Amino acid sequence: MPLSEFTALLMLAMASSFTPGPNTTLSTAIAANRGVRGTMHFVCAVPVGWVLLLLLCTFGVGALLAAWPPLRWALIAFGVGYMLWLAARLALSRKMMAQAGGAEVNVSFVQGVLLQFLNIKAWMLALSIVGSWIAGRPDWGTRTLLVLPVIMAFAFFSNLSYALVGSLLRQWLAQGQRLLWFNRMMALILVLTAFWMAWMSL
Repeated sequence: MPLSEFTALLMLAMASSFTPGPNTTLSTAIAANRGVRGTMHFVCAVPVGWVLLLLLCTFGVGALLAAWPPLRWALIAFGVGYMLWLAARLALSRKMMAQAGGAEVNVSFVQGVLLQFLNIKAWMLALSIVGSWIAGRPDWGTRTLLVLPVIMAFAFFSNLSYALVGSLLRQWLAQGQRLLWFNRMMALILVLTAFWMAWMSL
């Protein structure tokens, strides 16, 4: 891959990974409630989901999604619904390491991986990367092996960065009703992100 193409890939990966979205919002919120250690399973799930998504697009599944509107709309509906459900649980959480009987601010590793498949923005980005850097190239296999670690690294370190920010706020958020309002603000961001993704998919 020429240096110019690789540089463009790095710029796209940085812009898409570090800008706020459902993954970074959840990383921040989970870390604010559970600390960095309690967030690492989700931070690690994001790049795993991204790699699986990119591989599916490389082997043509993404093209099927783009070509068959009912499948695309089903994906959007499930994605928006799941993010709204997460936002509702987040908005109801008011205690660190949510206690029994209360809403728990957490996303398991498996849920974190599956969330990538419900993220229409992630699908469109994966299709863009495959279409611009991999598909139709004689060295597509080598390019895939080059692209995958780049995407994994940016997905991991962007979410880790947001998790560190969330964890730094833990002590301050523990006072009074600050955590409750922080969680509600993160929930609102998640809701707005879900509807923004749906709108951009129209």
